[in-house]
Amino acid sequence: MTARQVAAYLNVNERTVLKLVSDGALPGVKIGNQWRFRKAMLDAWLDDQMLGVVPQHLEIDQRNRAPRRMLDLASCFQPNHIDPELEVTTKIGVIEELAALANRLGLVRDKNWFVGALIERENIMPSAVGNGVAFLHTMNRHPEQVIRPFMVLGRSREGVDFDALDGRPTHLFFVLGLKFHELHLPWLAKLAQLFARPEATELLIAAQDAEAIFASLSQSERTLFPSQTSSA
Repeated sequence: MTARQVAAYLNVNERTVLKLVSDGALPGVKIGNQWRFRKAMLDAWLDDQMLGVVPQHLEIDQRNRAPRRMLDLASCFQPNHIDPELEVTTKIGVIEELAALANRLGLVRDKNWFVGALIERENIMPSAVGNGVAFLHTMNRHPEQVIRPFMVLGRSREGVDFDALDGRPTHLFFVLGLKFHELHLPWLAKLAQLFARPEATELLIAAQDAEAIFASLSQSERTLFPSQTSSA
């Protein structure tokens, strides 16, 4: 796709597209003096915009969208959803370990499907956003495969090369199971904001165990977003 086609697709000015891609906010590649884009990467970028896992650069039109279902952290995440000592050292290894954890917890119906769906998304756009954190999810919602919306978390103290935007190892891997198109996860946006600070990653790397990691995240949620925390 050209910049003009992307502008029409996103319903924005072409200058906005060129500024976003020049700033590195929008995924594209320059061929000669022209920018080119893949629709699949744009869709993945829009998905992350709507979920709040990256800074929002476009105003998402909510007029025709279903009302948000406001969820707090504990509604989709518990201490047993955490693997505090990942032993794997590769991207595929991390995905397989955390998909297996979700499967053992009865959160997905098919571990192999989940592994493949997460890898498919990674191949389009890496999920590691920098500062030692990655937010993994599938390209589309799969109500037939995801038992209920969830998040699992894996921690690698040593870090794994996960193609992070800042080129540094990734230590914390948040994996989301997204069930409904209308389901928004505002606590994911909270986590993305929290882990914009390197010290937040360092705090969880130093946490003693899964219980300590969960308590730290819950406390941060209450402290930083007291008025937004509500149960479904």
